[in-house]
Order: sequence, then C-alpha cells, then structure tokens
Amino acid sequence: MKTRQKANTQFDSISMGEVMLRLDPGEGRIKTTRRFQAWEGGGEYNVARGLRRCFGLRTGVVTSLVRNEVGSLLEDLIFQGGVDSQLIQWREDDGIGRSARNGLNFTERGFGMRAAKGCSDRAHTAVSQLKVGDVDWDHIFGTLGSRWFHTGGIFAALSESTAELTIEACQKAQEHDVRVSYDLNYRPSLWNAIGGKAKAQEVNRAIAPYVDVMIGNEEDFTACLGFEVEGVDSENVTGLELDSFKHMIKQVVETYPNFKAVATTLRDVVTASINDWGAILWHDGEFYEATHRPALEIYDRVGGGDSFASGLIYGLMELQDPAKAVEYGAAHGALAMTTAGDTTMASLAEVEKLVGGGSARVDR
Repeated sequence: MKTRQKANTQFDSISMGEVMLRLDPGEGRIKTTRRFQAWEGGGEYNVARGLRRCFGLRTGVVTSLVRNEVGSLLEDLIFQGGVDSQLIQWREDDGIGRSARNGLNFTERGFGMRAAKGCSDRAHTAVSQLKVGDVDWDHIFGTLGSRWFHTGGIFAALSESTAELTIEACQKAQEHDVRVSYDLNYRPSLWNAIGGKAKAQEVNRAIAPYVDVMIGNEEDFTACLGFEVEGVDSENVTGLELDSFKHMIKQVVETYPNFKAVATTLRDVVTASINDWGAILWHDGEFYEATHRPALEIYDRVGGGDSFASGLIYGLMELQDPAKAVEYGAAHGALAMTTAGDTTMASLAEVEKLVGGGSARVDR
C-alpha cells in the first residue's frame, strides 16, 4: 500500500480521538474498590501509542483537553507513551467542568464468568466539542505531513460536531494523499445519544467513501454499515462462520470499491478469561487469515482490537505485506491482552517472536 515518503513527512501516522483517564480497580470491582490505578486510553489514541511504543513509528494525536490537573496528568501519560502532543487543542478550565471537562473511564477487567465492565464519564468533554473548522488539516497533512491517518467510530459518535469533523478529516487526508484507516468500533451508549443505529449508519456511510482500510468486527459492520453476516446471532455472537464473514466482506468491497483493505478480529468469548482469537484481512481481492489462537488466556481485554489495528497498519505501511500485516496485528492484539491497561506493553521483538511461532517459555 503506497504511502508518502518518510523524508517528506513529520509523522508516520496521526490519530484523531478522545484520550480519557482510565481508572482501574486492579483485581477488584469498581463499586467496592478504595484504590484505582490511572492509565490513559482511547480507541483511536491507543493505535497511535501502539505504533510508537511497539513499532517505533512517529505518531501524533489530534484531541482536546481541559487545562487543569487532570489534563496535565493525561498530557504526561501521553508523553510517556511517546506520542507527539503538539496537535492537542487546550481549553481553559472554568473551575468546575461546566463548559468543558476531561473524560474518565472506569474499567474493571472481568474474570471467568464475570464479564469485563466499563463505566464511562465523558459527557461534555472538550474533545466532544471539536467541530469543522477547528483543525487546520492543510497544515497537519500538508505543511507537517503524515503518511497515514487513523480515526474511528468512537470519536465520530461523541457528538454531532465530531461526526462532521471526522468526515472533513478523512476528506482532507485523501486530498493530501494520506492513507486513511477507520475502525468502526460501534458503541451503542454513544450513538444512542445522537440518534441511535440509524445515525450511526448515516455517519459511517458518509465516511466510508474516504477510507482506504476499514476495520471492524461482525457487530460493527452490521450496526454501522448495515451489512449482515449470514447465520450469526448479533445478540450472542459465538462460533463465527469464516465463510459467512468472507461473503459479507465481498459485499462490503463491492459497495465501497475505494477500500484497499478490510480487516477484522475474530473473537469467540468462552469466558472473560478465555477467548478464541484470530483475524482475517481482505486485500486486493485476496483473503489472508492470521494464526488462530484457541483458548487464549486474557488478563485485560480492553484495547486488544486497537493493538490489532496498530500491528495491521504497521504491516501494511512498513512491510508492504498483507499476510504479515494480519499476523502482526493478531499477535500484537494477543500480547496486549496479557497486560493491564488499554495500551500495549509489547515490543516488536515479542510480536515477531509470536508471529514466528515462539512459545511462552521463560526468556532469561
């Protein structure tokens, strides 16, 4: 997949999305804990951080934060993740968060038959108020330069204005010959506030013509674009039929011939701690399937899909190899789910070891 030359760009990839403070009760429950560990996280941001920390690429994030102590903590965590902060738009603090605030995300990990659980506190955040005209895309994509742009359905669903801004951003990226990836990442709790599934389909169908690499699972393609996977119960997804999913993807690329690649993770949830895990990629008329990992042990599943996306993007952008891209994505996602927090702690060497068939024997 051809991209602009590194020498002509300041960034390899830029993400646009909300960065929230994740408050994690560790092995306990949100409703009974007396202590939280703080992380940063957000669907689109996690991809930028993964591309930087695991794969060594130059990344930045377009977002907005309120300039207060929580905003400063989030900025510090972004610094630690190695993601460039120059594109953050800062809002002044009114002292109580009436006009704008920073988002919080309380997340517990789940275990066995107890599912992971998230409790977001993100209404009226600074980033949800971003609108068309607030971001100088010609400066970002033209003057500074980026080879890739990533965003997704979580950011688009934050408000009416972020939906419109997402469309503008993808259009501008294409004007500047920047490859665009988009993770549908359907979240009913967000879309219900601005029109529900009908609005999700309206917005995502408007974005899709400007996307090069579309990412999503079976629920995402159904809820966001209106495609059905034959034989799959969308209310209780188990035992995914690969042939049925491939048939759906063929319908997707017929409808949107601009898609250069379509990728999805394949997750069958046995328990919160045990998932069957795999992935497939359609690219240039061919399907590529990652190594299937049945009974994968999960420590913290949140962010696994984002780590898949960053590994996939790395493989497509740097390795120019779709077969390797889906393997790197699936391996990176699997490794990310072995550690706490939304963001990856894996290294490129660990990803390559897993892709090469390496075992979990101790390294020393």
